[in-house]
Amino acid sequence: TILGETHEEEDEILPRKDYESLDYDRCINDPYLEILESMDNKKAQRYEAVKWMLVFAIGVCTGLVGLFVDFLVRLFTQLKFRVVQSSVEECTEKGCLALSLLELLGFNLTFVFLASLLVLIQPVAAGSGIPEIKCYLNGVKVPGVVRLRTVVCKAMGVLFSVAGGLFVGKEGPMIHSGAVVGAGLPQFQSISLRKIQFNFPYFRSDRDKRDFVSAGAAAGVAAAFGAPIGGTLFSLEEGSSFWNQGLTWKVLFCSMAATFTLNFFRSGIQFGSWGSFQLPGLLNFGEFKCSESDKKCHLWTAVDLGFFVLIGIVGGLLGATFNCLNKRLAKYRMRNVHPKPKLVRVLESLLVSLTTTVVVFVASMVLGECRQMSSSRHSGNDTLSLQDISEDVNSSIKTFFCPNETYNDMATLFFNPQESAILQLFHQDGTFSPVTLSLFFLLYFLLSCWTYGISVPSGLFVPSLLCGAAFGRLVANLLKSYIGLDHIYSGTFALIGAAAFLGGVVRMTISLTVILIESTNEITYGLPIMITLMVAKWTGDFFNKGIYDIHVNLRGVPLLEWETGVEMDKLRASDIMEPNLTYVYPHTRIQSLVSILRTTVHHAFPVVTENRGNEREFMKGNQLISNNIKFKKSSILTRAGEQRKRSQSMKSYPSSELRNMCDEHIATEEPPEKEDLLQQMLERRYTPYPNLYPDQSPSEEWTMEERFRPLTFHGLILRSQLVTLLDRGVCYSESQSSASQPRLSHAEMSEDYPRYPDIHDLDLTLLNPRMIVDVTPYMNPSPFTVSPNTHVSQVFNLFRTMGLRHLPVVNAVGEVVGIITRHNLTHEFLQARLRQHYQTI
Repeated sequence: TILGETHEEEDEILPRKDYESLDYDRCINDPYLEILESMDNKKAQRYEAVKWMLVFAIGVCTGLVGLFVDFLVRLFTQLKFRVVQSSVEECTEKGCLALSLLELLGFNLTFVFLASLLVLIQPVAAGSGIPEIKCYLNGVKVPGVVRLRTVVCKAMGVLFSVAGGLFVGKEGPMIHSGAVVGAGLPQFQSISLRKIQFNFPYFRSDRDKRDFVSAGAAAGVAAAFGAPIGGTLFSLEEGSSFWNQGLTWKVLFCSMAATFTLNFFRSGIQFGSWGSFQLPGLLNFGEFKCSESDKKCHLWTAVDLGFFVLIGIVGGLLGATFNCLNKRLAKYRMRNVHPKPKLVRVLESLLVSLTTTVVVFVASMVLGECRQMSSSRHSGNDTLSLQDISEDVNSSIKTFFCPNETYNDMATLFFNPQESAILQLFHQDGTFSPVTLSLFFLLYFLLSCWTYGISVPSGLFVPSLLCGAAFGRLVANLLKSYIGLDHIYSGTFALIGAAAFLGGVVRMTISLTVILIESTNEITYGLPIMITLMVAKWTGDFFNKGIYDIHVNLRGVPLLEWETGVEMDKLRASDIMEPNLTYVYPHTRIQSLVSILRTTVHHAFPVVTENRGNEREFMKGNQLISNNIKFKKSSILTRAGEQRKRSQSMKSYPSSELRNMCDEHIATEEPPEKEDLLQQMLERRYTPYPNLYPDQSPSEEWTMEERFRPLTFHGLILRSQLVTLLDRGVCYSESQSSASQPRLSHAEMSEDYPRYPDIHDLDLTLLNPRMIVDVTPYMNPSPFTVSPNTHVSQVFNLFRTMGLRHLPVVNAVGEVVGIITRHNLTHEFLQARLRQHYQTI
């Protein structure tokens, strides 16, 4: 069926691209805690106050970005419509409508061409940006997603896309723009503007940046719809994967700042009344109320809830169909358009613009119905009462191709800004025939589906709302005409239809409910909207995912869901971990570190020591291995001492193993065990992993004993830290003590954040490859770990809720046997391992 999807289709199109994970778990000394430890309470409060000031600044800047986009969109759109309208009125009498069409094509193709060129400059600026921000907040680094150049191309491109007549909205890109502002403003520097840099060492970590991005995304929603609470819930429900209670208040404050900044300037510019706050967002649904002359009319009744449920079911089906068609188009583009030169993407955008313009013009001329304007309302509801509607809605009526005292209902929808068309469907009564609404819905549905995904900045909220509003208005007209329900208020059904279709496409519930309530300023619509959205989501989820999740999967991003399936508890951590480890020693030669970094793409490495039976012999002959063995013994003694104190406080006795460790300050050489080493490893559920000597590069000539040698786990160190240590020449010679190695502060370690140098770009000719690097001061000595027998659901919850990047698997005696990353917890990977599990049973 058209709604059916198979896993084979998804696997076929998934690009095999490795995405780097963001460092949300703090693998080095936490800068925030480091600063607070050196501060008194007053200084700590000032530091927290800086966060509040930055959050406020993010909201203000996001509101100003929305003001800039809205002002230029209105300017370009009004200029285009005035020229085209005057041309159509003249050519209707002279018979030169082809010239009017060419003028409209000239405007639209020029604007769309400029939008496509901006996307060529920054490809990540295409689309709405919501899938990319969702991936970023989930912990995946999408290249260029929060750069200054991205927000410039996004803001400029979306105003050209909307002014170019494409069926796209500017509200979705506002979310991306707000997220970029949130990511860049607290850093006080930019790659695009290298000369503008301030000495501001705070908030230079992925974790802090993520919190600011969450606030910026919420501010984008608040500025788009005038819904600060809805923006906060959107960031919580759809965007952020990791949340804390302290962040909620900051995000709400940021959303409020964005809403009132945009409201202040828009109200002052448009009405000349500064401080009146009459325009809360870019999209405002207006006031819903029945006419005073119609005593039978009600906004909604209990009987209408049944119709709302049916509208929700149909909206879910339409949304699933929209997503399925758009997914097939996206796959086609990935196979046939994206591999070709970039000019082909521009040509595709121009083709969509050309088709859209011709369809709009021809449909308004041929399919539009000329309807009589009257100052009184007739019983048939076929005419428009000019006394009962607002001046703004009335001024958007178009008379294209119609004689005097009549208006063109199709042109009224097509030849208006999308926000004005939504207001027409919400607040006009008797202006659109069922045939016009049906044709408008069908054309808008198909063209919107085709448009979303081309190489221009484009949003999906407003096209979905307009398409759904036409469907809801159609249902209201049919109920009035054929069933005789005179109490129905058409605007309510248009709003419910808009909510049903939008919910069926994006599959949001709580945040979308609040956004629509705040946009309508009518709390009585809460229950109908909530019921409709839930039904639409359940219906759509039966067939496929939401549109944003579909595009995330098509990009091959390892996005973590909220939870795993119940059947995944059949798996353990040992079933999904990566056993082939590449690790470093506490003291490692530079040549080994360079070899590891240049031959692998891992972003973190376990710091381990080998469990040798002849340690005394190595300590006598090899200074490097002696340093590692001494570090291991001191580490074991420290952990054993802590265990003894803990046991004594509980009035119990430590295990014999720990007691022996504590009693012997220098471990004696244990007699060789009788059992075969390989058999021991297999019985303890070890999996082979390569061994890497501290003073040697990787070799394929390892013996089986070397491959299965147990490794004591001491901590994790990041690739960026190792590269920074090599770049700064942090090392010591074998004839010196490790205490002579230079020490870097946290500010020095994070100076190159967020773009650390690449190992292949470093000039290491001045470093002696036999020099030794002591990584213990910079590693994370206490990362989260799990046992090999831990259930996958527990592993997933720990990884997901704590925002981890790497999760080592450590057995009962402190030996690392594998590592788990987000790739090992994706739905596709878990399904594959579950199938293997069933095959081995």
